[in-house]
Amino acid sequence: MKIDINEPILKKIGSIADKYDIDVFVVGGYVRDCLLNKDRYDIDCTIVGDSINFAKIVAKHFNTKAVIYERFRTALVPIGQTNIEFVGTRKEIYLPNNRNPITEEGTLIDDLKRRDFTINAMAASIRNNSKYQFGEVIDLFNGAEHLEKKILITPLDPVITYTDDPLRMMRAARFATQLQFWIDDASLDAITNLASKIKIISTERIADEFLKIIASDKPSIGIRILHKTGLLQYILPELQATTGVEQASDKDGQVYHHKDVFNHTLLVLDNAAKVSDSISFRLAALFHDIAKPRTKKYIEGSGWHFFGHEEKGAKMVEPIFRKMKLPLDNIDYIKKLIRLHLRPTFLITEEITDSAVRRLAANAGEILEDLFLLCKCDITSKNLNLTHKYLEKYDRMAQMVIDVQTKDKLREFQSPVRGEEIMDICNIPPSKMVGYIKTNIENAILDGIIPNDYDEAKTYFLTHKDQWLKDDVTNFRISNK
Repeated sequence: MKIDINEPILKKIGSIADKYDIDVFVVGGYVRDCLLNKDRYDIDCTIVGDSINFAKIVAKHFNTKAVIYERFRTALVPIGQTNIEFVGTRKEIYLPNNRNPITEEGTLIDDLKRRDFTINAMAASIRNNSKYQFGEVIDLFNGAEHLEKKILITPLDPVITYTDDPLRMMRAARFATQLQFWIDDASLDAITNLASKIKIISTERIADEFLKIIASDKPSIGIRILHKTGLLQYILPELQATTGVEQASDKDGQVYHHKDVFNHTLLVLDNAAKVSDSISFRLAALFHDIAKPRTKKYIEGSGWHFFGHEEKGAKMVEPIFRKMKLPLDNIDYIKKLIRLHLRPTFLITEEITDSAVRRLAANAGEILEDLFLLCKCDITSKNLNLTHKYLEKYDRMAQMVIDVQTKDKLREFQSPVRGEEIMDICNIPPSKMVGYIKTNIENAILDGIIPNDYDEAKTYFLTHKDQWLKDDVTNFRISNK
């Protein structure tokens, strides 16, 4: 069996290998993706012999410099926009409770059998003058057959494979998700029995695999595997806690939410993955109901309720991200989506007014479109009529927002009468009273009492300021828009 290797860089490296009579193979993901007819982004080469010396020869030929990792007998050679990693064929010896192996030189067979899955344990020669032809695949563990069958199997006994490196348990969930493959029963049993060993892996490495699951086309596949094998309780116990949390409620004679919180959440996550590539948006979908187990309350006659779960969930998410070492770049965006995700739903159950739309738009600000998108993803009912009804109402509300924003220029909204002018006219220092007066002006605009116009706002301010100045603002808090 051969693969079509058409990258000029690899052909040139093969020629260099012929010149120095060194056996060089592309290995792992490159071969797998060739057989799957997928784009190849990672190029890893394994060298029978001195990989570092060969990497230096290649770097010199391409007029670049190799980055050397002596401890791992590894070198990275940047060639244009492509990074090529060179690793010597090796054996690995793992000590108990330590993921970092002791490595020593080995054969090609030694190198391939130490890999995680048979589909990643194939190599292809890039030489023209050796016992292997150019592009010929060395497949010692039936990886090509397992690719066709869409199944993940370890080259060795799965207990050995996962005990040696427990991160491979996360990789099993990740590859099953990305490729939509099955994990064979022996592997699933081994992962289930060894799940607690994931605790010896660094949080950063776990987070990297977790985010790759979230980035896949159907992330629920990987999350369900983590749950089924018991890994989820060590990685994200807050999500594990949502399993079995009933949501059934009775309203207007209809029963809502047949699914528990966990299964509902995964449906929302998959819906989010269908409409957005944004990892932050998908994480907001994953965590939108994370506080339901902590806020559940049963009320006779109407079922389960989760009062305040959106606010509590918004407060929970940052500590979870810090614990899991997830990126905090967009944490405020994620918290805001979680905090507001019920707001449009509350509105569509009532007659939607311009005033309510103004408040929603002002509170959501720049995340408004994503908020509506999350609300649509949150519809997981199998009742097509009910689903259509809610989608229709969200679309109508979205159009109302556009109309109101166009009319009021709400996107540029801020109190037309600024704090300095209020202090000057009222002869007061910076204080809660200034914020209180500004908020009253803003509320009048949001409620449609006055237009978003400076002259109108100032007239309204001058008319009401004497009364406002008499009000007790001791407990006044400026609302968080």
